[in-house]
This record gives sequence, structure tokens and C-alpha cells, in this order.
Amino acid sequence: MSARASRDSAADIATVVTSQKVREGRTEEYRRWQDRANQAAREFEGFVDAEVYPPGAGEENEWVAVFRFSGMDGLTAWLESGRRQDLLHEARGLFEGPPTQEVLRGGSPARPATDVVTAVISHEVKPGREQQFLRWQEKTLTAQEKAPGFMGSELFKPVEGVQEHWVVVFRFDSREHLDDWLHSEVRTKLLAEGRKYFTSYDVRKVGSAFSGWFQFDRRGGAPPNWKQAMSVVLALYPTVMVLNLTVGVGLEKLTIREYIGLFLSNVLSVSALTWLLMPLVNRALAFWLVPSRATGRKEQVLGVALVLLGYLVSIGVFGLITQQIW
Repeated sequence: MSARASRDSAADIATVVTSQKVREGRTEEYRRWQDRANQAAREFEGFVDAEVYPPGAGEENEWVAVFRFSGMDGLTAWLESGRRQDLLHEARGLFEGPPTQEVLRGGSPARPATDVVTAVISHEVKPGREQQFLRWQEKTLTAQEKAPGFMGSELFKPVEGVQEHWVVVFRFDSREHLDDWLHSEVRTKLLAEGRKYFTSYDVRKVGSAFSGWFQFDRRGGAPPNWKQAMSVVLALYPTVMVLNLTVGVGLEKLTIREYIGLFLSNVLSVSALTWLLMPLVNRALAFWLVPSRATGRKEQVLGVALVLLGYLVSIGVFGLITQQIW
């Protein structure tokens, strides 16, 4: 797919983010109802996918559902359908109040990496203050880019006839870093300044459970291929060595055929990389992997040095271990 086609495809994506606070003791009923709602949405033309995010530990029982369609027409048809209205009427007793929703047109369709936490913030901008609001958003983003764990931000304008709010979506590499930013002194001062341009705002957090090795948002982009290769080797080598010294030895004792043992080892190594090691590498080397953050020579040199050091440490450790075993 060409770069232009990719951009056009992203621009056509229409998303609705729905937040609903479930009554205490009604969670299982809500899960079953949400499954039915997801299935109903799949029957509408243009449906892409649906995701449901539970509340974080220690937070109120507020669930977030995300529906994506390939175009605004399909999403609007779903939102205004009699089927959806019937489902909402059926679920009235499950929620403490009416669900809130934000409609987003465009944006990157790529799914974020494991452990990435997203904040969805809607603003009710004062009439005639749109340009001042945009300049304030740029100032906020400049400050936000300096925050630890920041991975990218996108701004969504109102959708005529569907939604009047301006929505900002930004991602951090952990809930801790997101909370640090949300409660920071810098953001508090920026909010005080921004109240000249908007009358209210609402914050919702979405924790993603999707896997992915190098999924950063479109503003930051993906790392260059050579950085991806270096990072994968950093995680892959110790993974393969550990599996060879543990699972490999066990499979040999069980006299399992080599091609089956190789398949099982591949499954284990890919699983370990996707859900454990690569997310750790992404967080540790985010200053070097995320293009929007690795802008200086210092970051580039430090990142390469750390990866090379990791290579040497791994080789040294497994060299000692294998000499003692064999």
C-alpha cells in the first residue's frame, strides 16, 4: 500500500469511544450485554472492530468500549440504529448514569503496544475561541513531549452533525507515567490557562492489552528498521538461549522429534518476545526508539551503546553458564 493510500485509509476511519460507569454488582450482566452489543455492531456495513477496556486497579467501575468503522456513514448508521437504541434501553439499569461518547474521525488505525495507556480528553470549546484553543493545544503538546513515557498525541476536530467536542487522544508507556502527567504541576498550570478557551473537559483512561512490538502513533512513527533489528536481537538472543538450556534439554529427554521441538520452541520464543520482553525493551529504550523523542545525537549514541552493552552482557553470562554445563 502506498503512503498516500495509507493516509487516506486512516482518514476514513471513524471511531466512537463510549464510557459507562457500571453499577456495583452488575459487572457480569454488563459483560454479557456488551458482548451482544459488539455482535450487533458487527452486522453493520463498514464495521472494523470493537474493543472493551475494564477499569484499572483502584479506579471506579468505569468501562470503555471502542467501536471502529471504515467510514463515518457506517458509524453513524450504527449509532442511530434502532438496534442500538433497543440495546441502550435494555441496559439502563446497568449504569449509574447515561453513557458518554466521543466520535473521532481519522487517526492512526495501528494498535498500541502492550501496556500502553491512552487518555481520551474531550473539550467543549467556547464559540469563537477555536484558534486560541489550537495554539494552546500546541503549547500543551510541547510540554507533554518532555514528560517521561510520552508516546504520542492526536487531536480530533468536531464532527458536524455528530459531535461538537474537540477530542485529544494521547498515549503513555504506563499508567504510572500517564497519572504523573495528568497530576503534574505543569499540566495544572496549562489547564488554568486553557480555561479561557474551553468551558469544560472530560478525561477517560483506556488501558490497552493489544500486543505489538513497535507500534507507536503516527506522529512519532515507527523506529528505523536497523533499530528494530538491534532491539529484537537484544531480546531474542537471551530468549533462545534460555529456551535451549531449559525446554530444549527437556524435549531431548522426551525424545520428541526435532521438527516438533523446533515448532514448540518457536511458539514459546515468539510469545515471550511479544508479551514480555519486547514491551520491556520498548519502555527501556523509548527515548531511542520513538523517532519524535530520539532527536539528538546524545540519545542516538546512548541507545546504541546500551544495546551493544546488552549484547556483551548476554554473551558473557551465557558463555559462563554453558561452560559450566558442557
